[in-house]
Amino acid sequence: MASTSVSRVVPASPEKVWSLIGGFDALPDWLPYIPESTALEGGRVRRLKNPEGEVIIERLVDFNETERHYSYAILQAPFPVTGYVSTLRVHTVPGREDLAEVQWSGRFAPDGVSETEAEDLFAGIYRDGLEALAQALTA
Repeated sequence: MASTSVSRVVPASPEKVWSLIGGFDALPDWLPYIPESTALEGGRVRRLKNPEGEVIIERLVDFNETERHYSYAILQAPFPVTGYVSTLRVHTVPGREDLAEVQWSGRFAPDGVSETEAEDLFAGIYRDGLEALAQALTA
């Protein structure tokens, strides 16, 4: 099993960050790579489309409003991995109410690529996503 994790401090309170990213169907609100999300099965599954029209289907597997995190599994995607589970988490920054640390991590089994290639792919996705989040929060 391979894994990767990226974190970034963003210029907003943890509450503000969570209000933007904490909804399982909220990716289009802050992530340009996902312009379309459709909630299915009462909001427990999301059907995403990327700009190329490729479909990604994910299932919510854990959600904690109080601790500000959720985890999801990929059911279908154009990525070279299986068994993918990821967590998006918002942390407080000690002594700073105007900042939050956002951590995006995942674990998965490479499928047809090396462990390093799979880890680099998702590290890039997470890094680009957190950069887009920081930009959305300052727009």
